[in-house]
Amino acid sequence: MARHDTSTLNANDPVQQSRLVRLKLANEGELPSGMLRDEIDASWRRSLSHGLDCLQGEQVGLGARQGLDLRTLLEHNRQLIDAVTPELDYLVKRQGKSGIVILGDAQANVLAIEGQKHVLAREGLRDLHPGSCWSEALRGTNAIGTAVVEGQPTLINCGEHYLDRLSPFSCTSVPLRDPRGEVIGVLDVTREGVMAQPQDSLSTLLLAAGQIENRLFGLQHAEHLVLALHSRPQYLASAWQGLLALSLDGEVMGANDNACQLLRVSRQALLGQHASDLLGERSPAFIARLWQGGVSSVQTARGEFFFRALQLPRQTALKGGVTVPRPAPTAKAQVLEALAGGDARLARALRMARQGLAGGLPVLLLGETGTGKEVTARALHQAGPRADKPFVAVNCAAIPEGLIESELFGYRDGAFTGARRGGMVGRLMQAHGGTLFLDEIGDMPLALQARLLRVLQERRVAPLGAGDEQAIDVALICATHRDLKRLVAEQRFREDLYYRVNGVSLRLPALRERDDLVAIVHGLLDKSGARGVSLDPPLAALLEGFDWPGNIRQLEMVLRTALAMREEGETLLTLDHLTDCLLDELASSAAPSGNLRDNELELIRAALARHQGNVSAAAEALGISRATLYRKLKHLRG
Repeated sequence: MARHDTSTLNANDPVQQSRLVRLKLANEGELPSGMLRDEIDASWRRSLSHGLDCLQGEQVGLGARQGLDLRTLLEHNRQLIDAVTPELDYLVKRQGKSGIVILGDAQANVLAIEGQKHVLAREGLRDLHPGSCWSEALRGTNAIGTAVVEGQPTLINCGEHYLDRLSPFSCTSVPLRDPRGEVIGVLDVTREGVMAQPQDSLSTLLLAAGQIENRLFGLQHAEHLVLALHSRPQYLASAWQGLLALSLDGEVMGANDNACQLLRVSRQALLGQHASDLLGERSPAFIARLWQGGVSSVQTARGEFFFRALQLPRQTALKGGVTVPRPAPTAKAQVLEALAGGDARLARALRMARQGLAGGLPVLLLGETGTGKEVTARALHQAGPRADKPFVAVNCAAIPEGLIESELFGYRDGAFTGARRGGMVGRLMQAHGGTLFLDEIGDMPLALQARLLRVLQERRVAPLGAGDEQAIDVALICATHRDLKRLVAEQRFREDLYYRVNGVSLRLPALRERDDLVAIVHGLLDKSGARGVSLDPPLAALLEGFDWPGNIRQLEMVLRTALAMREEGETLLTLDHLTDCLLDELASSAAPSGNLRDNELELIRAALARHQGNVSAAAEALGISRATLYRKLKHLRG
């Protein structure tokens, strides 16, 4: 066996210390005890038992362990990918200049990588790509593979990877579980350098994982009533809420881990029970209450529980002849109007979009990432005549180019290698009778744009591998953060398709452009079940001074984090409810560049632009009189 020199290594440096362990392992064939954290030591010993050389180089050719090609691998994990996609943008923004976010499946196969992908070109990570397998058996100790084995959150700092070439990187990962509690994936953040505050990264991932698992729960119980519950109302709509899936007669069909812990009953014991047994309420009456919306409470032997319905099945009648009333259409319209907050121009645009959609016109939503395009699309659907029909969302940017055609149009059995037996119904047919939402349509491949245009013109679709066409009836809402007119000029988006989807165009303003931040904050707090909670003035000032690159999605996550940090009974959010990382981030954009004169002129120009040159409206938004506004303009331009 080749001997490796260890004389120049500094045993006080953690990275050098771990390299010393590797060299001793390579020289002596045994792993020295007491030099690694217990969980890392256990993983290294597993890695050694797999016959791995800790000094090995990259193995670019190692693909998915199951022998599946990438297309089939992604198709097999489609539901997981769809559930994770909404959280990826937020996680990427939190990772700074060197972080990447990785999604793996239950076998540690890489499904998606987002963020600073240039890091992957560095030595050590060039064999990390979608389709590669990062199990412990193939790559040794790493956050993805080790989390799959351990089934729990995993922190691996610089030097703690089994392979020496991975020493410059630090990783944090959390397993993702299905409604049965089985690990179905892993969410990982990898970055260069030592993790100074690993618990902050872990907390962020745990919050995202909770949202993803909640979303998966709803997807897998689409035909059931899904109930959120918690002993504290502020935890409803958080990652810590309990979830129960109920049949229409009140039988428990599914439960997440949080529900089992809150009710102090195992999942096995919960399944098959009735709402009346758990919550002391007669099933039909209880479900009828849920159908009315809002937060309610029940007193049980285990204490008081707060609950609300997250998902309602389409049936309207319960056993025993009890009819469940649907929410009134006026309530749906109020939800749509609430999105506009105090912005009269946006409220008018939303009303026009609702009327256009009801009249058969396509709606095009424009706006930056995080401005609430999907939320707006769902609200438009719920406020229209198709509210009781399917709402099907497709993220054109999240689906790989090779799969988006089969996703949209579906396919017949045997249409291509790896096709699911029995075929698959495409998203277009799933939306039949309801609303199809094409998010990030500006990222749709040109070749597919031509086929979509034909479908929209003829209202007929043929699945891949099928000769016959089927008629479809869908309302169409599209969204993009890109400038479609510029893409048309650059011949990257079909002009005829642009005019086909641009019936009623609606631009959603960025959060920094809105004057109703306080109203938006209170609306998000109410949505989180925290009605009555207010902001301390220093925290409110900090939120109002931030430029919110992630828009409403980012603000919502900040508020959720603050709510989760409260002690029982607290109704005032302060700076103490934010982590150090969040405080640093929010304070980073405190003072705008340039002198006071330039900043004041820019504020006036922005207000005039927002109000279409209406001086009275701009002055009101700025909190000054019209005469003062004219005087300031004259003075500033003089």
